[in-house]
Amino acid sequence: MPLYCFIQAQQFGGHSPATKWNQINNDSIRVIFPEGLGLEKQAADIAASVQKLAIQTAPTIGNRLRKISIVLQPYTTISNAYVALGPWRSEFNLMPSQNPFDLGTTLWSHSLALHEFRHVQQFNNFRKGLSRAAYYLFGQDGLSLANSAAVPNWFWEGDAVYQETLKSQQGRGRLSFFFNDYRSLWRANKNYSWMKLRNGSLRDFVPDHYRLGYMQVAYGREKHGPDFWKNVTDDAVRFNGVFYPFQHAIKKYTNITYKEFRKNAINYFKAGSDSLGTDAVSDWAKQQKHFAGDDEFPQWVDANTVVLVKSSYKKIPAFYLRNLTTGTDTRLKTKAISLDNYFSYRNGRIVYAAYEADVRWAWKDYSVIRVMDVHTGRERAITHLSKYFAPDISADGKTIVAVAVQPGGAAGLHILDATTGAVLKKVPNPKQLFYSHPKFYDPQTVVAAVRTTTGENTLALVNINNGSIEELLPLSRRVVGFPSVHGDTITFTAAGHQQDDLLALVNKQLYQVQTPANKGTGNYQWSALNNKAIYTAFTAAGYHLVQESLGAESWQPVSAEAFTQATMTPFDLTGLNLDTPIGVDTTRPYPISRYHKAFNLVNFHSWRPYISDPDYTFSLIGENVLNTLQTEIYFNYNTDEKYKEVGATAVYGAWFPYLTLGVAETFDRKETDTPYRTWNELNGRLGLQFPFTFNSGRLYRQLNISGGINHHQVNYTLASKKRFTNEQFEFFDASVTFTLQSQVAKQHIYPRFGFSLLSRYRQIVNNLNGYQWLTSAALYLPGVARTHNLVITGAYQKRDTIGDYSFGSSFPISRGYPAVNQYSIPDMYKVGFNYHFPLVYPDFGIGNIVYFLRVRGNAFYDYTYLKFFRDNRYLEWRSTGGEMYFDTKWWNEYNVSFGIRYSRMLNQLRGYDPNQWEFILPVNLLGR
Repeated sequence: MPLYCFIQAQQFGGHSPATKWNQINNDSIRVIFPEGLGLEKQAADIAASVQKLAIQTAPTIGNRLRKISIVLQPYTTISNAYVALGPWRSEFNLMPSQNPFDLGTTLWSHSLALHEFRHVQQFNNFRKGLSRAAYYLFGQDGLSLANSAAVPNWFWEGDAVYQETLKSQQGRGRLSFFFNDYRSLWRANKNYSWMKLRNGSLRDFVPDHYRLGYMQVAYGREKHGPDFWKNVTDDAVRFNGVFYPFQHAIKKYTNITYKEFRKNAINYFKAGSDSLGTDAVSDWAKQQKHFAGDDEFPQWVDANTVVLVKSSYKKIPAFYLRNLTTGTDTRLKTKAISLDNYFSYRNGRIVYAAYEADVRWAWKDYSVIRVMDVHTGRERAITHLSKYFAPDISADGKTIVAVAVQPGGAAGLHILDATTGAVLKKVPNPKQLFYSHPKFYDPQTVVAAVRTTTGENTLALVNINNGSIEELLPLSRRVVGFPSVHGDTITFTAAGHQQDDLLALVNKQLYQVQTPANKGTGNYQWSALNNKAIYTAFTAAGYHLVQESLGAESWQPVSAEAFTQATMTPFDLTGLNLDTPIGVDTTRPYPISRYHKAFNLVNFHSWRPYISDPDYTFSLIGENVLNTLQTEIYFNYNTDEKYKEVGATAVYGAWFPYLTLGVAETFDRKETDTPYRTWNELNGRLGLQFPFTFNSGRLYRQLNISGGINHHQVNYTLASKKRFTNEQFEFFDASVTFTLQSQVAKQHIYPRFGFSLLSRYRQIVNNLNGYQWLTSAALYLPGVARTHNLVITGAYQKRDTIGDYSFGSSFPISRGYPAVNQYSIPDMYKVGFNYHFPLVYPDFGIGNIVYFLRVRGNAFYDYTYLKFFRDNRYLEWRSTGGEMYFDTKWWNEYNVSFGIRYSRMLNQLRGYDPNQWEFILPVNLLGR
């Protein structure tokens, strides 16, 4: 139950300019991939799989086919993929997941093709009726918005999970781990409302929409046939029935209400869950009012102490020691930014893999090994710019074994020096196996879960000298993982029918372990010592650490034949058994050609309205498939100054630094000071941008430096033509932004430590005189409680007093005071104090329209100092007050935070009521 995740969609300018691209290009798909990495076979399988899916599964969603580009991303450590509009493209991250229970052992790129191409089929067939009208009005972004409004997110992902299950011999629908979430709720008698299941919670564990969607989609296919969802979505995207079109379509094709349908679907799977009787773990979860937290990867320190990772909705992951007798925990240290919470412990030292970003390229990141001394708390990274996963330290503490994954997903085992991180040995891997969670069995042997290129897996002993493999179990599609070694005993978890089971190999004899608490949903990361077992059990209140005694009756012998023939499919659905899986096919002779980076470079795809009061903008936006050029042509209206603006911008990110270009014409600007002036402006810009990312250790850090030269013309209008001379000049514009923050837990409003800085300087470099310097910053500190924040903000602005030209200003004044004409104020600063805190977590919704996740408050005090040099006059504007924010989801999909503010002006202004009320809409609704 991760409390954080890495969401990696389109990354701008993410590749070095030295990257060269190849492609497989035919009438239905273009697979684009970097050359020189041996990705041709994966690209061929993706192309072959897509062509088969386009024929075999199209009848269940629609026969429309539009060509799509799929970009293979081999340099990231994050396992993910997506299909999206705006622009129309897909990207596959080629890094397989270490955890085989989560996503299975099917070849990763093949699994992505099965799942993601269903999204392609969905988009291809959802441009109809009013959705098509949205496409013509607003382009691809408009179609995406209309489709999301018509079809719930649970269908998009549930339908794709169903396809990956239907067309493979595994898929998440065949994995018991995938159903742990709902089984844990059912066993703990936690019966949440439909809106809570749809929108989630900040205080309770709620399964994601993939799991909810799979149950709904599979039930619909099972009960109403393969054409059911094609008919439902066809009506929905046309907005037949206008309001609630999806619900209307389900009622039309089932003759029951949407409420009855979704209830029947959940009950269908709930009834299909075997009754395993009562168990202590589920009883513990019943007693927890809300999510209690996760205890993960417990490992023996001694017979009475374990080390583990703890986290919760209020606490970020950290290492702890737990006394098993008293149950007390001693905190050791916060865990560095990581993709998961896996670690290994041996003789006072913890070793784990941590995430690090590449400084310059967004599509490249790393997984480095960190070693921590439990006794001193000292910790350091011993590898750099590496892609190591699941490290384990040897008994003597001198060496580390880790999975080394090459760009594209090819894996090997490396033996490293535990002090320096130097590679001592690269273990041969002639069978091209993928390794998971290796553990030292003896100084010359490692036990690991291994996967073949055909998707089968087993536990195996690997000789680190020659790479030879001894399979401990027959190869099968029954997922095995999380091995642990104590003496002659190897403990591990294997996928079961209704739960993931605890098993052990003692002198290579296989046993299934039966314990009083081992009856729940899934049990993982277990090990035995002195006839005692520890493991983590999946519950509705978090991963729960279980400790139990083991007797002779706990060890039930199992034959290898019985192990591989055991039924693993949690729900035996008729529809899944009527189809033939699509196997991996890397042999089809697709021609490989060069993909030119300039292909379709200026790719306008959408017309987008954007509101950021006081600016109302309508833009034609574009971006190419490789994410190297962003373009925009726009019209903007400013409601404060009533001026109009038309312009065009472009950012080219294939080089470093990025190149920025822009031109804009502003009409009807005015300045009301004496003498009254009206004018138009023309501005052209050429600039450079240097984005840097320094995410590593326990902090996220980003630095952006930009600068450019602007050509500016001021043409006076109306009566001002006679009073003022038109101006033409160049000015320099430079800025620096820097952000730093700690990791955040789910309930954190802001990070418990963070800092942000913006500094911008503009100065005319010829003909005229004028400059402006603005610096603003915010410091984020912990409050009294773990979910509270003290935020201190500050800003300073200085400008010339000559008056040749006035740059626009975004200086923040004290809340509650009216906007001030900042052109006449040369020196000003502001400081603000904010105390943010949650008030209540309602978990309440209205009519599937709006759902309230949290209501939070903020008490503030602002002080602004305004200095006028000419007459040595100054103003002090102080205010205090409070804000109430509502964190909501609209239409079960869109996160929106809005609020109300009360401000009390402590320095009264003539003509203004000191008590001010405002509506706050800090999140833009239209520009997603």
